[in-house]
Amino acid sequence: MILVTGGAGFIGSNFVLQWHASTTEPVLNLDALTYAGNMENLRSLADSSRHVFVHGDITDATLLERLFAEHRPRAVVHFAAESHVDRSIHGPEAFVHTNVNGTFRLLEAARAYWNDLAAEEQQAFRFLHVSTDEVYGTLGPADPAFTETTPYAPNSPYSASKAASDHLVRAYHHTYGLPTLTTNCSNNYGPYHFPEKLIPLMIVNALAGKPLPVYGDGQQIRDWLYVKDHCSAIRRVLEAGRTGETYNVGGWNEKANIDIVHTVCALLDELAPAPARHVQHSVTGKPLQRYAELITHVADRPGHDRRYAIDARKIERELGWKPAETFETGIRKTVRWYLANQDWVANVQNGSYRDWIQRQYEEPRE
Repeated sequence: MILVTGGAGFIGSNFVLQWHASTTEPVLNLDALTYAGNMENLRSLADSSRHVFVHGDITDATLLERLFAEHRPRAVVHFAAESHVDRSIHGPEAFVHTNVNGTFRLLEAARAYWNDLAAEEQQAFRFLHVSTDEVYGTLGPADPAFTETTPYAPNSPYSASKAASDHLVRAYHHTYGLPTLTTNCSNNYGPYHFPEKLIPLMIVNALAGKPLPVYGDGQQIRDWLYVKDHCSAIRRVLEAGRTGETYNVGGWNEKANIDIVHTVCALLDELAPAPARHVQHSVTGKPLQRYAELITHVADRPGHDRRYAIDARKIERELGWKPAETFETGIRKTVRWYLANQDWVANVQNGSYRDWIQRQYEEPRE
């Protein structure tokens, strides 16, 4: 059995679903079910004896000790994290609590469990920590992409909390010998993505005729990685990665945010034309001809990093992994998924989510 933390969130649930479909090994799934954790993502596993779900917090040391003792996992895959930059600007404490304190508690529980294993089991055990490219800071237009040895320079409370957790994982390997692995990924997109992030927000708002908020000039550049490719990379690192090592996982797809928005609009024009759906602009009340009419530039967020780019040659060279999807194939699959799963979207858009969107994008900034 493997222990997955945050396995009801966006990347975590995709990983659990992929794992369940590809192996017979059971998963112990620990998730606190905060706003982004959603059991509907895992509905297809409701009757599976190979998926054991526990509702709990990774900061709960007593719970962690019990789970390790009862289920005796051979590996930990640690997704659980607060992950939205904008939310970290409004409320950084939750990010320190989960991303720093939670990772510390999980490392402590894993270390105590690992210390008591037989030598052969100790050698086979792995602790895989899933992190982000944002820990490396920002890049200029001509700067080389982030490598595994790029110095850390986090610029938001979110990325600072993830950087701290990365350092803790590294320290537990070097100090205690815990067999850790770290992956730093670029921007993920795909099914089950909570609709506060760029791509799902654009899809959901467009279909509702709502403005498509784009920060500043929209020229912020990110590397985009289809979530199922990311999950396959994590499986490969867990299987064959060298302990104590870091592996950058990227999609080789640098795109400006405004170009992403135009791509989504063009796909929606093709797959769900506004005139055919009688979509009206929620502000003007006028019928839409093209979804791009909804694009609205808003004030940039504080400290917005200009560019991220991942050099993913190490994982390809050492482990033979590279993404299966291009951005063009992955974004088409993503838009199709959201069009086919609008009930899922409606169910996650509860009152707290609507309040967040209003505060972030509609209220004037000071």
